[in-house]
Amino acid sequence: MPSSSRTPHVTLTEDDRPGFSRGYRLQHDRVREQWVIQAPERALLADPIAVAILQELDGQTRLSTVIDRLAERYEAPRGQIATDVLALLSDLTEKRILRP
Repeated sequence: MPSSSRTPHVTLTEDDRPGFSRGYRLQHDRVREQWVIQAPERALLADPIAVAILQELDGQTRLSTVIDRLAERYEAPRGQIATDVLALLSDLTEKRILRP
């Protein structure tokens, strides 16, 4: 079987405390009037939902707390918020934009 350079699938849990990996940060681009994930040699556009989630990350706070805050702020079902948060952040962790 050939070896793959693909990153193994990452699944975060509500106990994780993710933060941005070195060299990455969330920043408001005034020229584009858009939030972006600033990365080495590139910038990734972040939609409003991603921005709301990413602004809560500090590498110290458990995702369960982040999910609770977002569910309260947006008056949304906690289960749906949890599914969306864990999916987005697991994907960004797999891409090494975030660290678990």
